[in-house]
Amino acid sequence: MALPAAALQPAKSKVVLTLSGNVGEKNAPNAAVFDMEMVEKLPQRTFTTMTPWDKQPIAFTGPLLRDVLAAAKASGTLLKAVALNDYQTSVPFEDAQKFDVILAHKMNGKSIPVKTKGPLFIVYPYDSNPELRSAIYYERSAWQLKSLTIE
Repeated sequence: MALPAAALQPAKSKVVLTLSGNVGEKNAPNAAVFDMEMVEKLPQRTFTTMTPWDKQPIAFTGPLLRDVLAAAKASGTLLKAVALNDYQTSVPFEDAQKFDVILAHKMNGKSIPVKTKGPLFIVYPYDSNPELRSAIYYERSAWQLKSLTIE
């Protein structure tokens, strides 16, 4: 779903996500940046899934990764994710189209603090497809996400 260009007004508060690389819609020098309000204005999706990091299923809420990429008019084959703790992982661009991956900003209805896994967490709907319950997809799930470089 294409989002209006208005989705990329300048960030008004602290930037929580920077998209750089093959980005067609920029609101900062060489990047598309999002504050939390901008993330929350995108269409939201909630799903509940088990993760390998928790003992109980968790309800995750956030925009679909494909909607975030569309808002920035991003295109490419690979997303290089970097977390606040400098953890890095690569996510195939097609994962955002193939699966309902979200950039979660809420767990069980509450904002995710940095000390837990926030403010943003790439989450796959693991319970929706047996293929997703594997180390390959768990390793692509970066918490404390701060940036995506689109290649």
